[in-house]
Amino acid sequence: MSLLLKSARPASSDARRRLVAALCVGSGLWTAAWPARAQTSGSDPLVEAREARAWIERIHAAASQKSYQGTFVVSAGGSVTSSRIVHYCDGRSQLERIDSLDGQRRQVLRHNDQVQTLWPANRVAVVETRSSMGEFPALLQSSADRIVRHYDAKPLGRDRVAGHEANVLLLKPKDAFRFGYRLWAEKDSGLLLRAEVLGAQGEVIEASAFSDLQIGVRPQPEQVLAAMKRLDGYRVQRPVFEPIELAKEGWQVRELPPGFKHVSSIRRSIDPSSQKPPAAVLQAIYSDGLTHVSVFIEPYNAELHRHELLMAMGATQTLARKQGAWWLTVIGDVPVVTLRTFASAMEHRP
Repeated sequence: MSLLLKSARPASSDARRRLVAALCVGSGLWTAAWPARAQTSGSDPLVEAREARAWIERIHAAASQKSYQGTFVVSAGGSVTSSRIVHYCDGRSQLERIDSLDGQRRQVLRHNDQVQTLWPANRVAVVETRSSMGEFPALLQSSADRIVRHYDAKPLGRDRVAGHEANVLLLKPKDAFRFGYRLWAEKDSGLLLRAEVLGAQGEVIEASAFSDLQIGVRPQPEQVLAAMKRLDGYRVQRPVFEPIELAKEGWQVRELPPGFKHVSSIRRSIDPSSQKPPAAVLQAIYSDGLTHVSVFIEPYNAELHRHELLMAMGATQTLARKQGAWWLTVIGDVPVVTLRTFASAMEHRP
């Protein structure tokens, strides 16, 4: 197995918090198979689109502007996991603490883009700089106008989640390269309370939601900042990330799935704790504004890369295969056809 996949396993619960679905088999099925409550008669599509755009913008802003705390639950593939989330915003900084409530103990502490992931049982701490791209309840990474180019947005009315009144919004993909979503946004703040990923027949593939939630809690940044300083007794790992340009590394990217744009490319150390020189892997990240895909590139090693594979870790799809002298791993919250298109788009020219 690739060093990349081995290193990614500790973060699998992060992946499960992302909102993904199964392969979309064609836009023709969506209208016929979508749940009946998604259909409304006599509505004005232009009014609905304006309303949906407004709620997308509110969801986008609320995750970074509101202070809240609650219990977050993910249901996927017959299993249920939960975490306790505390998020503070004091107008200048964002701070967050996430404690896993199931399985191995794990704590994530964040101050803006500085993130620490702690495994108390193993006394290991990973300290890095990263964004919260794709993580609930941030979810949206672009403007509403860009998102509605690739998703039909439709308001579905009102509902209640964890004791809060919510507006429900349907995002239905316009092609087979992405999944559909049903979103519940708190009616006053716009904070995303619940999300479902829907398969081609309208079935729920994965559900993420707060089971209890307090919005507008008093920020207590010192609780997070003090915890980030308590690393005595931990073996600290600091992954190295170096910005790169794929073209200068000899890689040319051909036609990508529609709507996906390049976000960033880096060279990263996969196993910084090893006594050997760190294994360097290239990573390119692409997004359509709602979801994202990562392409990892490393030299082919017959001892590590024995079999091409297609697998799911929770809700996240992974495709890995040999391409010339290289091993490509494509990971994303997208249908398999999208992963294959990304892999085929990567071409190395010495």
